Amino acid sequence: MPRHSANMEIMLRAAFRAARSLLRDFGEVEQLQVSIKGPGDFVSAADRRAERILYEELRRARPDWGFLLEESGAKAGRSEDWRWIVDPLDGTTNFLHGLPHWAISIGLEHRGEIVAGLVYDPVKNELFAAERGSGAFLNDRRLRVSSRREMNTALIGCGLPVQCWKGREKGFTRQMEKVADEAAGLRRLGTCSLDLAYVAAGRQDGFWEYGVKPWDIAAGVLLIREAGGMVGRLEGDEDLFAEGTIVAGNPRIYEKLRSILDRATVVE
Repeated sequence: MPRHSANMEIMLRAAFRAARSLLRDFGEVEQLQVSIKGPGDFVSAADRRAERILYEELRRARPDWGFLLEESGAKAGRSEDWRWIVDPLDGTTNFLHGLPHWAISIGLEHRGEIVAGLVYDPVKNELFAAERGSGAFLNDRRLRVSSRREMNTALIGCGLPVQCWKGREKGFTRQMEKVADEAAGLRRLGTCSLDLAYVAAGRQDGFWEYGVKPWDIAAGVLLIREAGGMVGRLEGDEDLFAEGTIVAGNPRIYEKLRSILDRATVVE
């Protein structure tokens, strides 16, 4: 990766420190104290510890900036221009079942635009990072989205809507059937931030998910755009941080996937 900005250095330091805590807990996953936050959405002691570490590190470096945290919600800062958007443990269910596919996601928002983002997978030691206008990188390697043009050669990722999300009944099953009919393969990996990072890296050609939150996608959206890909919403607007869908892919597959999903979506 090219020379990091001061802000990216702060993000890296925070992510690496939180990762050490998470890896220790992942090694003793059966001993974690788990509370149920909602159907399909578990929060663990490891999750809360990691969030506290990230909050403390980022706040120490930039005490005036605000936060949007998955577990603790919004915390206003003295500056209205800057905000950290943090998911301390994306893929909590994978983590709690000992499945080694989860990540830390940090996005930096400036006046409503994401200007820096990282997704760090501590188990595989893969760091996906991007700054606006400077490209996207996996560790030290520049990322580009895939060059596949046709759905019958494309690997598409998805997220299954959880029971508590109202959009579950808006035709996801039909969408999945239609995409599976046309794609080379369909995957559900269970960690949205990594799914988006994998699109940026060309490991998946497209991705869509219902019920995403800002902390799920803040870093991934920038990664994909800096890698030459496209991101949008089925709702037809550009408010990516509103509750709803996200669709992503390389430019050719994005348009084809979007068309399939639009035709299969139930409109109320």
